[in-house]
Amino acid sequence: MKEAIEAIKANIGQVLVGKEEVTDLLLSAILAGGHVLLEDVPGTGKTMLAKSLAKSMELSFSRVQFTPDLLPSDITGLNYYNQKAGEFVFRGGPVFTNLLLADEINRATPRTQSSLLECMEEHQVTIDGETKKLEEPFFVIATQNPIETAGTYPLPEAQLDRFLMQIPMGLPDAGEERQILERFGKENPYDSLTAVCGREALLNLMKEAEAVYVHPHLMDYLVELVIATRKHSEVEGGISPRGSLAFYRAARAYALVKGRDYVVPEDIKALAVPVLAHRLVLARTLTGRSTGRQIIEQLLNTVFVPTEEWNT
Repeated sequence: MKEAIEAIKANIGQVLVGKEEVTDLLLSAILAGGHVLLEDVPGTGKTMLAKSLAKSMELSFSRVQFTPDLLPSDITGLNYYNQKAGEFVFRGGPVFTNLLLADEINRATPRTQSSLLECMEEHQVTIDGETKKLEEPFFVIATQNPIETAGTYPLPEAQLDRFLMQIPMGLPDAGEERQILERFGKENPYDSLTAVCGREALLNLMKEAEAVYVHPHLMDYLVELVIATRKHSEVEGGISPRGSLAFYRAARAYALVKGRDYVVPEDIKALAVPVLAHRLVLARTLTGRSTGRQIIEQLLNTVFVPTEEWNT
């Protein structure tokens, strides 16, 4: 299974330059069965990363460009009257796929955003009182631009909590920028990308992630970090039980992506910000308050880290 993970990472590396840690985090979220919010300015490779991941794993892929006039039925599908057949027929929306790219999700209205809640949490959609299951595996990768706020609708806490991780893409350095110019100067390497992992292999990897060992002391460490967010003076709403479970699942998957069958403290530290920071509800009455990232980084420096033999 380690070979399959390395093959996926190498495949994505043929297209994206200098995004190894972002790729590891995204793969960890997928193996943990979670959804991802990719955040950064346009042109940093968010859409290309999602497309390369789907192509590498041979997953069915749909993309929805979120706009203010997008309706919930444009995502989930609808029942329409077929005059020729003389009956109502269901036409499934783009959500009926393995990997859904919700591009610029914060440009849609809250009503349209909320249409994703059921499918993200329960992997199903309910239309006209009838529930339809989505094919497994099912993942949502959403993108948003954190700088441009004109014409956008901030994601509510309930929506943010459905995302296992929020990952910033980051801009390349000078050397990486040069590689991008050389790699994309003549042709797009995405066009020649081939699948290296099938759907069944992915499902097996997800099961293997569930078997990764977590030492009881590390489980206590994870819980203490979560509890600390609920006690922080600048936090109005700390991490929920859903968030702590997501943290636990992500740690096991991240260890597997790193080639281990056991979790170490460094895994938890690496995941704390992408898994927890976007879930914090910060106190609104404070001026000059800390960001979610700063609060999590502060807690990582204050909560005691246990030392043990973690693979036993």
